[in-house]
Amino acid sequence: MSEIAVGAPAPGFELEASGGRRVSSETLRGQPYLLYFYPKADTPGCTKQACGIQEALPALGKLGLTVIGISPDGLPAIEKFAKKYGLEFPLASDPEHKAAEAYGTWVEKSMYGKKYMGMERSSFLVGADGSVKAVWRKVKPDAHAKQVMEAAQGL
Repeated sequence: MSEIAVGAPAPGFELEASGGRRVSSETLRGQPYLLYFYPKADTPGCTKQACGIQEALPALGKLGLTVIGISPDGLPAIEKFAKKYGLEFPLASDPEHKAAEAYGTWVEKSMYGKKYMGMERSSFLVGADGSVKAVWRKVKPDAHAKQVMEAAQGL
C-alpha cells in the first residue's frame, strides 16, 4: 500500500462518473479538489458521508473546491445512489481499483475474523498546484464535511 503524504504530488486518475461524466486529474489541473474514497454506495455510513458533503457543496463551491467521490461500485449502482439522494457532485467508478491503489485506499480489511480486500474510507484534499494539502484516513462519516470545510478555507 502506498502512503500519500501531505505535500506530495497527487497521483493521476481518470474514471467514468455519474451523470455521464468523466473525471480526471488532468481536467482538474490548476484548481483545488477533494477526492473521497468510500466503500459502497447506498450503505449507511457512505450515505451519511455523501449527504453531508452534498449539504456542504454550496460552501465548498464558494471556496472553488471540486468534490469527487470514488468507490469500487459499477456505474449503475453509483447512478442509482446519486439519483436517490440528489448528489450533484460526480461519483466515480473504480472497479479495477486503479485510483484506490494509487492513493493507498485499497487495503486488507477484516470482518468476523475473515480477511478481504476493500476500500478504506479516506479523503485527499489537493491544491491547485497538484500537491496533497490534507489526508484523512479511516474517516468518520458524520464529521467529514466539517473537516473538509475547515481545511479548504486554508487553500
